[in-house]
Amino acid sequence: QVQLVESGGGLVQAGGSLRLSCAASGRTFRSYTMGWFRQVPGKEREFVAAVSWSGRSTDYTDSVKGRFTISRDNAKNTVWPQMNSLKPEDKAVFFCGGTPKGSGTYNPSDYNYWGQGTQVTVSS
Repeated sequence: QVQLVESGGGLVQAGGSLRLSCAASGRTFRSYTMGWFRQVPGKEREFVAAVSWSGRSTDYTDSVKGRFTISRDNAKNTVWPQMNSLKPEDKAVFFCGGTPKGSGTYNPSDYNYWGQGTQVTVSS
């Protein structure tokens, strides 16, 4: 069993940066790919980035490549995306999720565990 708690969301101006964090409990965290998704009202949850259990493999949706970097620290059971050059269209609720599949897992239904989400708002 894995429990996930996100933090770090907030309001930032366009061009600014935020670092979200996802703290996990449970021994299986270290064997899971961890992903970040985002969701806006009326739309489906969208894949943003993922990092493999070892941290050696990462994957990003095209719209965030070059701006977001996902990392993890298995000793601290934490995964975080560093989000730079934020745009108004990045505004969403961000969720972290865990899956036993690889970092190229983009479908939310393949993720077994989810946090409660954290709001990111980017002003223009």
